[in-house]
Amino acid sequence: MKTVRISLNSIDKVKSFVNDLVRFSDVDFDLVSGRYVIDAKSIMGIFSLDLSKPINLNIHGNESMDTILEALKPYIIE
Repeated sequence: MKTVRISLNSIDKVKSFVNDLVRFSDVDFDLVSGRYVIDAKSIMGIFSLDLSKPINLNIHGNESMDTILEALKPYIIE
């Protein structure tokens, strides 16, 4: 598992983020905000979070981590 901090501060960014994650059907992604953990592929779940601040994304999968991180580059906060 790998954890990265991401920012989803607009509706368009949320839509493209979910579309990027759906390509990795064999990998599970969780968004963690405070005590809430939701499936990152759920657009409704994402909108239930406070998107005004960065969120932790847990990536459960090791086989294609470089490809996943490259696809998530526009959302990752250093």
